Amino acid sequence: MPRLPRFIQAGVPVHHVLRGNNRAGIFVDDRDRLLYRDLLLEGVRRFECLVHAYVFMSNHTHLLLTPATRDGVSLLTQWMGRKYVTAFNRRHRRTGTLWEGRFRSSVVGSARYFLACSRYIDQNPVRAGIVRAPDEYPWSSFSRLAFGTPDDLVTEHAEYRNLGRTIGERQRAYFELCTPPVDSALVLDIRRATRRGKPLGPVRVRSPRGQATGRIKARL
Repeated sequence: MPRLPRFIQAGVPVHHVLRGNNRAGIFVDDRDRLLYRDLLLEGVRRFECLVHAYVFMSNHTHLLLTPATRDGVSLLTQWMGRKYVTAFNRRHRRTGTLWEGRFRSSVVGSARYFLACSRYIDQNPVRAGIVRAPDEYPWSSFSRLAFGTPDDLVTEHAEYRNLGRTIGERQRAYFELCTPPVDSALVLDIRRATRRGKPLGPVRVRSPRGQATGRIKARL
């Protein structure tokens, strides 16, 4: 059966998930995570993607990012795969693949889902039982968005900036948003959409020339 084409639009946020092969670990230690982060920072600049939220778990990663071009996310993922897997294999004296296959993704087409997806990503270590609160996990965007901790990987999205008129207001609002867990129905929506490659919320469809041709709604 042929692969279904990905629905990704330039300028529209994407929830991107990449898992280790057979759910195996993709990071052995923090040195691996730091390498992955450094490569990701280089990659998003090279392929014109803006990262708004992220988390590096032991066997998978989540990104919420906006590509400037339709193929930016795919090119970034391919480039990261070559660079990181080569370095990982060399360091740990192994061979073969590291990823389970194609990355999973869903475009995020509404403010409601954008903030829910950002919270979902930053709360991932809490749901996994690794930490009790998001700020206890160092490999996510939470500290940047909730406390202003310097993190040059993160670019604030307009929906985040709409949380307050000042930096302090936005940080407090995001912290409060992330205090309760994401509603279980929203968690299910996010996971189902990412697994199926369906959009989260209505998305304006554009032609190859960039002209709007209509809107589609999420089919979860």
